[in-house]
Amino acid sequence: MKARYALTAVVAVVLSLAAVPAGARTTQTPAERAREIATALTKDPVYIDPAYQGGLPENLRADLRTKASALGFATYTIILPLTTSDAFQGKETNVLTLVMDALKKPGLYVVVEGGGRFPYFKAKDLPQFTEDNDQLNNAREHALEDTGYDAGPTETVAKFYELLAGPALGPVDTKKPVRPPVSSRTDDDDDEDSDDSNGATVFLIVIASIAALVVLGLVIGLRGRRPGRREKAFSIPPHVAQTVAAERRRRLTRETTAELTTLGSELAALPSTAGQGLAHQQAALDAHHAAGKVLDSSQDLVDLVGAMVLLDQARREYDQAVAISQDRKVVVVPGLCAFNPLHGRASGRPTQVESDGTTVALPLCAECRRALKSGTAPKSLPGDDGPYWHGDDLWARTFFGNLTDDLPAAVMRGQHKP
Repeated sequence: MKARYALTAVVAVVLSLAAVPAGARTTQTPAERAREIATALTKDPVYIDPAYQGGLPENLRADLRTKASALGFATYTIILPLTTSDAFQGKETNVLTLVMDALKKPGLYVVVEGGGRFPYFKAKDLPQFTEDNDQLNNAREHALEDTGYDAGPTETVAKFYELLAGPALGPVDTKKPVRPPVSSRTDDDDDEDSDDSNGATVFLIVIASIAALVVLGLVIGLRGRRPGRREKAFSIPPHVAQTVAAERRRRLTRETTAELTTLGSELAALPSTAGQGLAHQQAALDAHHAAGKVLDSSQDLVDLVGAMVLLDQARREYDQAVAISQDRKVVVVPGLCAFNPLHGRASGRPTQVESDGTTVALPLCAECRRALKSGTAPKSLPGDDGPYWHGDDLWARTFFGNLTDDLPAAVMRGQHKP
C-alpha cells in the first residue's frame, strides 16, 4: 500500500514538473519572460509563478479572482519570485513595464513579489484613475493596513481590489491604532480567533519558493530505491535553508525600512504637544531613533525583528500622542508576541510563564498561549542555537523589551550589541 502511495506521488510530481513552462526552467531574456507571462495572462488574469503554486491555497486564489472580477475593468495580477539575477533584475517596475508592452491591453496591472505583500501597480488606458493615482495609492495603503503582518500576496491584493470596488478612500488614517485593540477579549474569545494569529503563515510563502527543489529531491530519492534498501529521510540541504533565511531577511529589511521612513515623516509633521501628549511624542521619537540604530547595524534576523518591535512601539506612542492632541480617547494597543513578534499582536492578559523557579508575565499571541497550555513548545523566533531567547543579547534578556521599562534607552546605551 505504501509503495502504491509513493508511486502515485511520483506520478503527480512528474506531471507537475512537466506543467512548468519550458521557458521558466531556462535562461530567458526580459522580453521573452514578459511574453511568457503575458501569454499566460490571456488565459488566466491571475499569473502565479510555478514556484508558488504549492504555497497559495486555492480558496485564496478564488477570492482574489472574485474580487478582481467585481471591479468592472480588466485586471492582471502577477505573483512571482524576484531576485537581482532574474530576467527583471528583481524590480517590480520592470515586470509591469515589459508585461504591459507585451500584452498591449488596457487594464490595471499589479505585481507582487511572492515572498512579500506590497503590491506595485500601473494603470493602462483607464480614464477613471487620475495621473497621480491617488485612488489606487489610498486603496493599497488601506489594504496593507487591514491585512496585517502575516498576510500573503493574494490576501493583500484581494483586499486591494475589494477596496477599489467600494467608495473612494482617503489616505490611511495614521491617527488610529495600527492594530485593533484586543485587551478587552476573554481567553475564550482569544481561542476562537487564534486562526488569525497562526504564525506558520509567516513562513509559508517563503518555504513555497523552494518547493520545486524539495519535490525534485523526493523524485530523485524515490527513483533510487532498491528492494531491501533502507532509505534516509529527506531533509532540506543546508545551502537551500540559507537561501530561505536570506530571502526572509531581505523582505523584512525592506518592509521595516519603508515603515521607518513613513513614520519618520509623520513624526516630523506632528505638531508639538504638551503634558501627556508630549510624553508620548517623545517616546515615539526615542523608539523611532533606536529602531534606525538597530536597523543600521543589524546582523541577523533577530536584530531585524528587534528593529521592527521598536518601530511598532514608536507607532503606538505616535498614535497616542495624536489622540491626545485631538482630544480623543486614547486606546491602548497591545504589543507584539514576546515569543515571536512575527506572530503579530498579543491577545488577552499577559501570560505567566515559569521556568527553573522564575516566573515572568509575557504578552503572547493566542497560538503561543495555547501551546504552553497544552505543554508543547511554542513556535519561537529562531536564533543561532534554538529559540532566540537562548542567546545572551538584549532581545533574549528582555524578551524584546517586555522585561525592561525602556527598550529604546537600552538600545541607545549600546546594550543590543554583543
